[in-house]
Amino acid sequence: MENIEKVPAVLLLEDGTVYHGYSAAKVGTTTGEICFNTGMTGYQEIFTDPSYYGQILLMTNAHIGNYGAFSEEVESKDIKISGLVVKNYTVQYSRRMTEQSIQDYLLDENLVGIYGVDTRAIVRHIRDKGAMNAIISSEITDLDTLKEQLAAVPSMSGLELASKVSTKEPYFVGDPDAPHKVIVYDFGVKRSILQNLTARGCYLKVLPAETPFEEAVSWNPDGFFISNGPGDPAAMDYAVETVKKILEGDFPLFGICLGHQLLARANGIDTYKMHNGHRGANHPVKNLMTGKSEITTQNHGFGVNPDDIRNSPNTIITHVNLNDDTIEGIRLKDKPAFSVQYHPEASPGPHDARYLFDEFVGMLNVGVADNAS
Repeated sequence: MENIEKVPAVLLLEDGTVYHGYSAAKVGTTTGEICFNTGMTGYQEIFTDPSYYGQILLMTNAHIGNYGAFSEEVESKDIKISGLVVKNYTVQYSRRMTEQSIQDYLLDENLVGIYGVDTRAIVRHIRDKGAMNAIISSEITDLDTLKEQLAAVPSMSGLELASKVSTKEPYFVGDPDAPHKVIVYDFGVKRSILQNLTARGCYLKVLPAETPFEEAVSWNPDGFFISNGPGDPAAMDYAVETVKKILEGDFPLFGICLGHQLLARANGIDTYKMHNGHRGANHPVKNLMTGKSEITTQNHGFGVNPDDIRNSPNTIITHVNLNDDTIEGIRLKDKPAFSVQYHPEASPGPHDARYLFDEFVGMLNVGVADNAS
């Protein structure tokens, strides 16, 4: 088991607040919007979730790294967060299947981080003040220089990031002889989402974010899945137009997270940047269709406008957040389309909401039956 050298590091927030700690992983400098995740486990899945692209992630669990890193516990091919903030950076690990320490893992991924800071104080600060940009450095100590670099970082509002994390070429997942063919628009899709679809009899064609609808539909799919991803949905007119064309074709459609926001915008429902967003594995959501509640995994900094939905002639609210009443799910009255703001694949997290994949496959089955008749 290794010990790492204590290299001083600085975390500077956009409002001028400064925290001092030590370098975690690579010595260097990084910037991004700082946000926090309240999950107790699953840090590797969280680090590799493409929805975190462009963000510095603060983990509220006091111990990060204690079970090391394992190649099977990733949601994409590499780490997507731009920086890491933790209290206790535990390089020594205690798990038989671990392949490397968190230090070696993050060094391999060229990630810059900071540990030894009061994460509770930072969370309380950004929870009150709202999400903001930040800079971490273990190579620059002059605050004026860091402030200059931080001032040049664009706000998350208005940023189109999905195309930066999307696949560059189409690829296939699953059994070609499976009952259903589904197009997955990759705006930052997680591996476990694809696994949940293939496990339910879907053969997937995963497409780059900006693929024209006409090219996608030429594969003769039975339905469309609109994935999670990073950035501001208001900056994604190209994707909104694609969703509109999918709806015009009456294809079954299921959207998660960013996909939820894009479905909303395709129906004239606005989106907005939240004060902090929801990030964790313990968010309570009520299913208004069944009256049941579920504990959900979430990761989003934008939401859909509730007033727009209530005034929409063809959209109904299916799920609401029990913490703050934000909209967690919608369904169209006149189209086979629905979406949720949270992550039903829950990797990491509880599996309360995986029934939503079954509902989507149920829509595909109806479509196949209609075509047969």
